[in-house]
Amino acid sequence: MPVSISTRRPARMHPDVLAAYPVLSEERLSREQALRLAALPGRDVLDLVSLAHKVQTQFAPDTHACTIVNAKSGACAEDCKFCAQSSYHTARIETYPLITREAILAAAAQAQANGVRAFGIVTSGTGYARVTPEFQQILDAIAVIHEQLPDLGVCASLGILSEETVSALALAGLDHYNLNLQVEPRRYGELVSATHSVEARIHTLRLLRAVGIRTCAGGIIGLGETMADRVELALTLRDLEVDVIPLNVLIPLPGTALESQPLVPVSEIAKTFALFRLIHPSRIIKFAAGRETKMKDFQGLLMLAGANGLLTGGYLTTRGRDTAEDNTFLNELEGFK
Repeated sequence: MPVSISTRRPARMHPDVLAAYPVLSEERLSREQALRLAALPGRDVLDLVSLAHKVQTQFAPDTHACTIVNAKSGACAEDCKFCAQSSYHTARIETYPLITREAILAAAAQAQANGVRAFGIVTSGTGYARVTPEFQQILDAIAVIHEQLPDLGVCASLGILSEETVSALALAGLDHYNLNLQVEPRRYGELVSATHSVEARIHTLRLLRAVGIRTCAGGIIGLGETMADRVELALTLRDLEVDVIPLNVLIPLPGTALESQPLVPVSEIAKTFALFRLIHPSRIIKFAAGRETKMKDFQGLLMLAGANGLLTGGYLTTRGRDTAEDNTFLNELEGFK
């Protein structure tokens, strides 16, 4: 049967996408513009993706890959509805106290051998208000990595901090610190009901910036938030001047409070990444959890929608993709620049 060829003129670019093109001339995207773009129908998302890719290649062309070690797992006293490590949930995960300095060093050495330039130490729990013996163990691990693997950047994600512990990390030479806001701040209380506040997280991010530690803060797509909520999260992170923005896609895990949460459509996820890029032209926007499990064949789409970083080699409680495979993936994407 012969293929029918349409003689209709191709659809023009959506006017709201066209109006956002001055971002390429360093004009800041406004809240009103972002909200209009957030309402784009699916057929226009690829035009937005195309613009986001142009912005990324112009202002943030380098790709960034990092890996983490789950240095202390589970038994967390926080009641975050999305997290399998919360003691309020019944998710089946491995639980253990802080691993040894030698084990952290071995994981860091493996990361560097895999070609990764940034290595993160992650612990479960509320955080550290004082330099306790456990916190000192982490400081010692950072010192050993600097000594034995001087070319490897060292990052950490240890929860909410105080001036004392932030200062100690600065003295230890920490490169980045991760503390995600997860969702638009006004909705944070819906996810964490009583154990800590989003203000404590924002305060920690400000303390970190004050001592010169670069901040890494992002969120999770698929917690029940709206596109407008995602815009507000992106704008909050812009106001906080964060350096790295990890975006996760929720995979509802059995045993957590959000185990029945519906999955977000791929087109909506792509739109979200593109909006974050337009709001943060020069930042690292990192595609983290959900790459292999939700996006699958569409991973490359998000890397062309403004993402220029990824978390490789595994997450806290779920496996990720092999680092060598991710390196090949990133090399192939170079052809689109």
